[in-house]
Amino acid sequence: MEAGGERFLRQRQVLLLFVFLGGSLAGSESRRYSVAEEKEKGFLIANLAKDLGLRVEELAARGAQVVSKGNKQHFQLSHQTGDLLLNEKLDREELCGPTEPCILHFQILLQNPLQFVTNELHIIDVNDHSPVFFENEMDLKILESTLPGAVIPLGNAEDLDVGRNSLQNYTITPNSHFHVLTRSRRDGRKYPELVLDKALDREEQPELSLTLTALDGGAPPRSGTAQINIQVLDINDNAPEFAQALYEVAVLENTPVNSVIVTVLASDLDTGSFGTISYAFFHASEEIRKTFQLNPITGDIQLVKYLNFEAINSYEVDIEAKDGGGLSGKSTVIIQVVDVNDNPPELTLSSVNSPIPENSAETVLAVFSVSDLDSGDNGRVVCSIENNLPFVLKPSVENFYTLISEGALDRETRSEYNITITVTDLGTPRLKTKYNITVLVSDVNDNAPAFTQTSYTLFVRENNSPALHIGSVSATDRDSGTNAQVTYSLLPPQDPHLPLASLVSINADNGHLFALRSLDYEALQAFEFRVGATDRGSPALSSEALVRVLVLDANDNSPFVLYPLQNGSAPCTELVPRAAEPGYLVTKVVAVDGDSGQNAWLSYQLLKATEPGLFGVWAHNGEVRTARLLSERDAAKHRLVVLVKDNGEPPRSATATLHLLLVDGFSQPFLLLPEAAPAQAQADSLTVYLVVALASVSSLFLLSVLLFVAVRLCRRSREASVGRCSVPEGLFPGHLVDVSGTGTLSQSYQYEVCLTGGSGTNEFKFLKPIIPNFVAQGAERVSEANPSFRKSFEFS
Repeated sequence: MEAGGERFLRQRQVLLLFVFLGGSLAGSESRRYSVAEEKEKGFLIANLAKDLGLRVEELAARGAQVVSKGNKQHFQLSHQTGDLLLNEKLDREELCGPTEPCILHFQILLQNPLQFVTNELHIIDVNDHSPVFFENEMDLKILESTLPGAVIPLGNAEDLDVGRNSLQNYTITPNSHFHVLTRSRRDGRKYPELVLDKALDREEQPELSLTLTALDGGAPPRSGTAQINIQVLDINDNAPEFAQALYEVAVLENTPVNSVIVTVLASDLDTGSFGTISYAFFHASEEIRKTFQLNPITGDIQLVKYLNFEAINSYEVDIEAKDGGGLSGKSTVIIQVVDVNDNPPELTLSSVNSPIPENSAETVLAVFSVSDLDSGDNGRVVCSIENNLPFVLKPSVENFYTLISEGALDRETRSEYNITITVTDLGTPRLKTKYNITVLVSDVNDNAPAFTQTSYTLFVRENNSPALHIGSVSATDRDSGTNAQVTYSLLPPQDPHLPLASLVSINADNGHLFALRSLDYEALQAFEFRVGATDRGSPALSSEALVRVLVLDANDNSPFVLYPLQNGSAPCTELVPRAAEPGYLVTKVVAVDGDSGQNAWLSYQLLKATEPGLFGVWAHNGEVRTARLLSERDAAKHRLVVLVKDNGEPPRSATATLHLLLVDGFSQPFLLLPEAAPAQAQADSLTVYLVVALASVSSLFLLSVLLFVAVRLCRRSREASVGRCSVPEGLFPGHLVDVSGTGTLSQSYQYEVCLTGGSGTNEFKFLKPIIPNFVAQGAERVSEANPSFRKSFEFS
């Protein structure tokens, strides 16, 4: 036996060598390997890396895997050595039954690029089963009148092995009256027939006992035995005969249970008990007895269990008809099971690639195989997916398919796909199987941040506190994860003179804008800058938006009186003729406000007067006019306090003090008001009055002379259009801003003012600016904003 085993191993090695040589020449075509059954787990079948012409590292890098039909994995692939090994002990009889050769199909799946290699494994049978009889004892009854050469059927034995290891012949001992013939069925199974060599004599030997031996062709051979007990009967010369020696019937596999599928019929010419026939299965297997039931009287064969074409597609049943005398006849019933479409297709998923980047095109998403246990059109299948998906199914080798994306995907449009693969067979009715695959689309940075507005306008009231939140910008990114995280920043200003870094700052995380210092409307009314939004993708994408900041005016500037100048120098005294009519223009209070809008709308009112009711102030233009006719009883000197108030909230104000002197035809001397005298003169006022009293007599003559001179000077001044004036020596303060053309003057304009004594309306005349390089634009804006000024002022 050991010598035979070594010879078998040498034969297998030679066969493997030829298989390997054939596989190396075939490339990716089908290769066949062989292995003897009952080999232990881990047994080396072949080196796939060598057969495929790949290095072991390349085999592992390409994700090689072994794919078999069904859920059972018979093989394992070592990525360290490239060897194909057995994953379990193989039993040829369990895997293939009586089918020979026993072939296991499997595929080698390689990725990058996708490649399928179809292989076959031939499982070589070993002689591991002995022949076994269905019955250990057989009881035969033979008429003594049976002639030599008569054939008596015997029960057969079964050997699960195939080929030369299967059952080969039968022998019988002792063989003084009989010998045994070995017959073959259509399916190759062998059965014995007992042949009578010498006539029997019941009186000499009523019973015989024989040993039937079944031998297979293995090395060493195995055998099984059964005992044959023969009872010699008295003469019954007619045995039952069937109407047909062979019955053939086709039965649908979905035939209901208890249905009669065929009826056998036999007849016997004898009478009495020798002519009474009963039917029975003749040495039927356990599977046949579980599936069919034979009526012993009528010969009806009934179905007692549902048929399954995929498990067993045909049955061969031997029926025995036996009469009352013990004689029997035999017939064979062949039952062909007809397939119906009762098995839905099956889908076996080999690999799934998820998630996939949205910019990847024609990417393999899944690899799967389909199968159907039915046969013919019932076993042919088609695969499909929904038409509205950007994917396509491509058939591969045998029943393998690949699911591939048609083009680049867009995660922002759709981030997840639920793909339903429908596998439908071509049977009637058609059966289908649906399999769902979920494919996630991963994000790439293909969307730049987008601002909610292309430009933003922010309003900030001046004199704000530093670090004040003045507004926000917002941008969104359609990407996800870090690709959608937005960072805000200030872009360099287009105006190089704008100190943007000292004006505003931005929170990089949320886009909040802050004023870094207090803003002054009079210095900066508006400014604009650009804000950038950048995501954190790779490469980073960005966008920008324009931000315009408008500074709102606050009432933070009090009115400033331009005329009369209130700077502590010698006051300008206005001369008023006593003959002036009511409404006579005495003078005009000129004031400006550094604010804008209603904060710069000025109103005038008379706050104090030496003699109330004598003079009035126009509220809108500051003109001081007489309210009634002047009389001799009115005091010669008057002091008016005019309140100048803006329209802000809260309002701000300033006062202007006017000194008026009532004269008769401008012939009286110019007198300084007491309020305008120096403090030292006020302290010594008593001394002055005494001196004047003592000198009054002496002054009468001098006064007459002065009046005469004054009249002559006034006439000359009228002719020369130049009068006596008081020129203020102080300069006007700066910081006066003209913003909206409401009548205020720019901080850059400072003027000399004098009173024209020869004018009937006491108009003011603005001489040239003290700083000669200033433009006259501010003066034009004053005159345009307040037409009443144009009537009262001249610009030169």
